[in-house]
Amino acid sequence: MEQKENNMGITSSLTENGSDAFLIIGNSNNADVYYTTHFLAADPFTYIQTKSGEETLIVSSMELGRAKIESRVKTVQTMQEYGFSEKMKDRKDGELAYCDCLAAVFQKMSAKHIMVPRDFPLFTAQTLKELGFTIIPAKSPFKELRTRKNKEQIEKIKEAQFACEKAMETAIDIIAEAEVKEGVLYNNEVPITSESIRTSIEHTLLDHGCEAESTIVACGINSANPHWEGEGDIKANQPIVIDIFPRNKRNRYFADMTRTVLKGEASEELKKMYEAVHAAQEAAFAILKPGILYSDVHNAVCDEFEKRGYDTIRSDSKVGFIHSTGHGVGLDIHELPSVSLQEVEVEEGHVVTIEPGLYYPEYGGIRIEDMVVITSEGFENLTKMEKEFVV
Repeated sequence: MEQKENNMGITSSLTENGSDAFLIIGNSNNADVYYTTHFLAADPFTYIQTKSGEETLIVSSMELGRAKIESRVKTVQTMQEYGFSEKMKDRKDGELAYCDCLAAVFQKMSAKHIMVPRDFPLFTAQTLKELGFTIIPAKSPFKELRTRKNKEQIEKIKEAQFACEKAMETAIDIIAEAEVKEGVLYNNEVPITSESIRTSIEHTLLDHGCEAESTIVACGINSANPHWEGEGDIKANQPIVIDIFPRNKRNRYFADMTRTVLKGEASEELKKMYEAVHAAQEAAFAILKPGILYSDVHNAVCDEFEKRGYDTIRSDSKVGFIHSTGHGVGLDIHELPSVSLQEVEVEEGHVVTIEPGLYYPEYGGIRIEDMVVITSEGFENLTKMEKEFVV
């Protein structure tokens, strides 16, 4: 991969925190690690950026050749260049030897004050302190950079969303085509379960280069617990909350969407709940554009629900609308910004979900979730699939 100019400079953050360099250690499942390096590896590796904007990637010897080709970082090194084998003999502990090598790296950089993310490993931090360095835990500057997606990143999210919608179609088709026997959905004389639908979802995602964990297929009154994954038979006349949030295996970006469907006949209360959730989402869309606050979007959702007589989180209710309106989506399934009571400005390039829901133990849950990208004049809805309750 051809090295580009460093467009991930964090000099201002380092200066603000009185630091000479920023240090991250992790594998490519760490969103900041992948964002800064564009390098995929299962084993942990190290990324350093100095106040002058110089970047260094430190990988194992077996990954050196691949990292030089695939990573966006120009300077790629190994700990062997800093005497890891000799230090290992002295320390008789791989982690201590690794810290000794990091100390040598920072000495070469003339870096004494090292900024690390808040979830940095305690043992490594403590060892570096004992070696004479000042360790400064701070909010990751890359989390903020990641909120604003460029055209290429948006296309990657769209790719994941395409797979997500194909998987959702698979799930809903199974439900829509099912036979109902004694209140349970069947396919070819076999009861349909949350587990079997989840398996079909996962197969479809794999066919489109994606993977997913903790997919929600929640039927019945227990769907009033928003993150209950669901289990057992899928039943008629009850809400089925399907929430799919896959990650593309190649480019690492997530997508996210939820649909709530019902096979059979919906009660009047469930119909009213669905209409309210749909109206609340439309209320959010009516004002969503750059320059306003996400708290305004969240309040618009609460206003719509409360106008219809439903409880909301705004009054600390434990039922009704009990979560935020949405969240950022990217290399993490939940990332900044939050569409909640926090007064954060809506900016072009944000990719967020708008997912109002209602949850009552006596009826179950209803949630509708679309994912949008903020544009210069408003937003583009990346979720193309229709919203239909009774199927």
